[in-house]
Amino acid sequence: MLIAFDSTQQALRAEMLLEYAEIEIDICPTPKEITAGCALSIHFPADALEQVKSIIETEHVEIRGVFEKTADGYGQLF
Repeated sequence: MLIAFDSTQQALRAEMLLEYAEIEIDICPTPKEITAGCALSIHFPADALEQVKSIIETEHVEIRGVFEKTADGYGQLF
């Protein structure tokens, strides 16, 4: 799973919040298939999706979207 952002500030904020929640994440470059205003994205395990979604909504983190890797590239979940 991958979160893309429109700003670096929001990406770094999400990184801090997710690490605080002890969710295993990796910061990575935003894939070319995903149009976003920020070059940073966050990978996280699929089994953490509900927890990640809750943190994003509760903390009002502004994201471009949450994406899932598919055979054709990335599909947006929300």
